[in-house]
Amino acid sequence: MTEITLLDGGMGQELVARVSDAPTGQWSSRIMRDHPGLVAEVHGDFFDAGATVATTNTYALHLDRFKGSDMDGLQPELMAQALDEAKKARTAHGRGRLAGSIGPLGWSYDPKAHTDLASARALYGELAAQLAPHVDLLIGETIASVGHARALLEAARETGLPVWLAVTVDDEDGSLLRSREPLSDLADLDADAWLANCSTPEATGAAMEVFAGFGKPFGAYANGFVEINKDFLNATSVVDILAGRDIDPESYADFAMGWVKQGATIVGGCCEIGPKHIRELARRLRAEGHTIV
Repeated sequence: MTEITLLDGGMGQELVARVSDAPTGQWSSRIMRDHPGLVAEVHGDFFDAGATVATTNTYALHLDRFKGSDMDGLQPELMAQALDEAKKARTAHGRGRLAGSIGPLGWSYDPKAHTDLASARALYGELAAQLAPHVDLLIGETIASVGHARALLEAARETGLPVWLAVTVDDEDGSLLRSREPLSDLADLDADAWLANCSTPEATGAAMEVFAGFGKPFGAYANGFVEINKDFLNATSVVDILAGRDIDPESYADFAMGWVKQGATIVGGCCEIGPKHIRELARRLRAEGHTIV
């Protein structure tokens, strides 16, 4: 059958589920300071479930996010810790790749919060340069516009590593970015792989139809939220205002196997998709004769 890369699931929400700390705007970074070792534990559980790629807990480690906060100056230390915990999990597992996560500037899901091309390229370049010596590939996540994709790709290409771009699509029409630009407008950007992430599973199939025409490996890792509501689209919001849905591992695997039937060769999970979901997806892939690589 087909060789499938199995990504991990949603690190941030899994961390929230394992501690009693109230989420904040910097909770995924703060957890590394307050609960050292927990990120490695989550990486390890995803590896044990069958994932072959660990996505580093660096999504929110943009230097500008720390300015003026009580963690100002800690970004280099937290970057080193995130990379160390991912490496420790891989060593314990014995194999696997590390994907260096680069999240959006401004605020997730909101293309209006993204800065201009030149400024964005410089900021993405800082994070890419920190990640590159320690990871196997770079993955730009939750890309909400064509401009966002272009800036991140141009910056990440400077490292010489493979660059995967993961876009967040409209929850009602998965052929559109959250900026309302057509996914097809991304076709002239030379990413090494195209993914749809942090969107509803129902919308993701439409993205697979578009990506199939790009001539590059493609896939998806959807979330388990009801929707990304408008109240979340500002820098003061925290993740606990987003409602999770009751999506069990079997139901999520049904969606993911549908993407594989559409030609996807990279699948996994995003927010609210945990090790149990990845374990079931690994089981289903093997049962249908696919090889997980």
